[in-house]
Amino acid sequence: MRLDVVTIFPEYLEPLNVSLVGKARARGRLDVHVHDLRNWTYDRHNTVDDTPYGGGPGMVMKTEPWGDCLDEALANGYESGAGSPVLVVPTPSGRPFTQELAVELSERPWLIFTPARYEGIDRRVMDEYATRLPVYEVSIGDYVLAGGEAAVLVITEAVARLLPGVLGNAESHRDDSFAPGAMANLLEGPVYTKPPEWRGHGIPEVLLSGHHGKIARWRRDEAFKRTAQHRPDLIERCEATAFDKKDRETLSILGWAPEPGGRFWRRPPDVEE
Repeated sequence: MRLDVVTIFPEYLEPLNVSLVGKARARGRLDVHVHDLRNWTYDRHNTVDDTPYGGGPGMVMKTEPWGDCLDEALANGYESGAGSPVLVVPTPSGRPFTQELAVELSERPWLIFTPARYEGIDRRVMDEYATRLPVYEVSIGDYVLAGGEAAVLVITEAVARLLPGVLGNAESHRDDSFAPGAMANLLEGPVYTKPPEWRGHGIPEVLLSGHHGKIARWRRDEAFKRTAQHRPDLIERCEATAFDKKDRETLSILGWAPEPGGRFWRRPPDVEE
C-alpha cells in the first residue's frame, strides 16, 4: 500500500516511523510519502490560507497549494504504478471512522490524506478531485482537533494492522472490538496474563480450565457485559437473529429483550423477564 500525506507540519507524522507502522514500512508493506504543503506556495511568506468568503472568524486553506501538491503526488504515484488512489479527508463533518471502514480502506492500494488546519480546506478542492477519484471525508469522533494530522495517525494505524504480514499473528485482529463477523457489534472483554495472582487479584478459573469451548463462551459473555455497560447503542442496533440461543440468554440476564421487530431493547429494572 502507498500512503501520501499532505501537511504543513511534516514533523507531526514522525510516529509513522515507529511501532507496527514503522516495521511495515521497513518490510516494504507500506510506502509512505509525506509532503510539506508549503513547498507548493509561491510567495515569500509561504502562505497557505486566507480569509473566508462571507466573513467570519478563522482562516481557510487555499486552493492553489493543495491543487498543485495533489497533482504532483498523483503524477508521481501513477508513474510508480501505485494503482487506484483514494483521497481521505479527515474532518469532524465526515462519516464516522469505523472498523468496517478501516477494512474497506485496507483493501485499497493507495491512500492520499489531506489533514487540514484552521477552518479547513476550500471546498472546491474536494469537489475537483471527486471528479477524478473516490473521496472519503472521515471523522474519528464527535470533537474538533487543532488539525487533521492526529486523525491521519489514527486511521493509518487502524488500516495498516489489517494488511497482510503486518501483525505477527494474522489472526490477532479476528476477535478485536468491532471486528467483522461475530464481534461486529461487540466490545472485546477483559484479558489476563501471568502471574495468576497479583496484589490479591486472581483471574477467572475458566481461563485455567483448558476447556476451549467454555473459554470461548466466557469471552463472548464478557464481551456482551462490556458492550451493555459502555456501548448499549451497539446492542440496540442489532437484529436478534444475529445472536444464537446462548447469546440471547446472556442478553436476557443482562436486562435485554428482543422486540417484535427483531431488535433488542433494554428492559426497565421493574419489568420481569
